[in-house]
Amino acid sequence: MTHRPTAIAGWGGVPRETCRVVHPADAAAVAVTATGDASVIARGLGRAYGDSALNPQGTVAQSDRLDRFRSFDPATGMLECESGVSFAAIIASFLPRGWFLPTTPGTKFVTVGGAIAADIHGKNHHRVGSFGNFVDEITLVVGDGSVASCSRDNDPELFFATLGGMGLTGVILSARFRLVPVETAWITVRHRRTANLDDTLALFHESDAKCEHSVAWIDCMARGERLGRSVVMQGNHARLADLDTRRQLAPLGLPHKRTKAVPFTPPVGLLSPLTVRAFNSVFYAAHGDEEKLVDLDAFFYPLDAVLHWNRVYGPRGFVQYQAFFPRESSAVGLRRLLDCVAAAGAASFLAVLKSCGEGDGGVLSYLEPGHTLALDMPYHPARTPAVCRELDRILLEHGGRLYLAKDAMTDAETFRAMYPRLPEFLAIKRRVDPHDRFVSSQALRVGIVNRANATA
Repeated sequence: MTHRPTAIAGWGGVPRETCRVVHPADAAAVAVTATGDASVIARGLGRAYGDSALNPQGTVAQSDRLDRFRSFDPATGMLECESGVSFAAIIASFLPRGWFLPTTPGTKFVTVGGAIAADIHGKNHHRVGSFGNFVDEITLVVGDGSVASCSRDNDPELFFATLGGMGLTGVILSARFRLVPVETAWITVRHRRTANLDDTLALFHESDAKCEHSVAWIDCMARGERLGRSVVMQGNHARLADLDTRRQLAPLGLPHKRTKAVPFTPPVGLLSPLTVRAFNSVFYAAHGDEEKLVDLDAFFYPLDAVLHWNRVYGPRGFVQYQAFFPRESSAVGLRRLLDCVAAAGAASFLAVLKSCGEGDGGVLSYLEPGHTLALDMPYHPARTPAVCRELDRILLEHGGRLYLAKDAMTDAETFRAMYPRLPEFLAIKRRVDPHDRFVSSQALRVGIVNRANATA
C-alpha cells in the first residue's frame, strides 16, 4: 500500500509531525496495514487535540473511506456503522427521523471510531455517562491482522480496554450503538450568572438532577472574589408542545445558517490576555438570567459554526488541558488550578466546567463522579510546558487526572500516577497486540508503549 508523507497535527496544532498516511477502505486493507513493515495508529477527523493520532515512525490509517452505514433498527435506535462515519453524518441522516446522539462532545466533526477510542462525553455526563454506555459491540483489527468482535458478553476485557483506549488495542472497523429518540431539534436552555466558583458548584449541586444537559462557561481570567465566575447553561430536549406554531411545522429541522470560516492562519495568534479579558467581560455581562429555545447546533456545537477556528491561535497552535477532580476534592482543586492559570496569564479563550457522573467501566476511561474543567492555552514553547507541569502537579495532589484526547504535554510518570489501571490495560494490549503494532506519539510519550519494543 502506498504511503503518502504528510505533515499533520491534532486540533491544537501541537505537535506537528510528518507521517505516512494511508486510507484503507475495508477490513482487508486495514489488515494489510496492521501487519505491514511499520506500526500503525488510526485517525478520524483529527479532532483529538494533541498527538494521539500521530505516528511519524510508522503509519497513520485515516478512516475517511470507512464511512458506510450498515443497519438501523427503528424500534430500538440501534445503529451499526463503520468507524469513519461522522457524528455530523449521523445527525443529518437520523435527526429528521426523530433520533439523536446519546451524548456528544462540543463538535460533530468526530468519527464513531474516534468517539469510542476517546470514550467521549458531553454536557449530560452527570445523567448518562460516557459514549461507551451506549455501545453494544465493537469490531476491530488486532495485532495479528485478524478481525475481533467484542462486547460486554463477548471478550469484555478487549471491549473495556478499547473504550477510551485511544486506538492502541487495534483499528476499529465498525460498531453497534444506540441512538436516543427526540421529539424536536431544539433545547430549552436556562442561562444564569454566578459570582464565583462556590456559587457555580452550588448551582450545579442544586439543579443538575433536573437538567439533561448542564455546563458552565468560566471566566478563567477573573481572580480574587470573582474567581470562577461563570455563565451556567442548563437545558432539556424540547418537546413538541414546547414549540410555537411555526416551529411545530418542522420540529426536527435545524435552521439554515451561513457557515463562517477563519480563512488562513495569521502570522501571530489573535488571542492574548488583553483580548481574552475583554471578551470574557462582554460575554459575562451579556448573559443574564433567561430561558429560551436554542437549536441543537447552537447548543451543542457553537464553535462548529466557524470552520478552522483553531487557526486564530496562530502558527504555534494551542494546548487544550482538560482536568478532572473527584467530587470530594473538586472545589479546592479547581480553585488552585484556576489560580494557577490566571497567575500564569495563560489567556484561556474557552473554559468549560461540567459535572460528571458514574464511569462506564472503560479501563482507561476518564470520568467518574466529580467535575471536569477544559481550557485552552496559546502555545509558547518557553512557558506552556511549565504551566502544564504545574497543572499536572495540582491534579495529582487532589486525586485528579487529565483526558488523553486533549493531552499533548504530560509525561509517563504523571500518567501512571493518574491512571492506576494502566497495568490492566497493558496486559490486555499484550494479549491482542504482543508486538506493539498499534503505536502513537502520545503512547510513546506517556509510556503506554515502550519505544524499544515498538514496531518501527
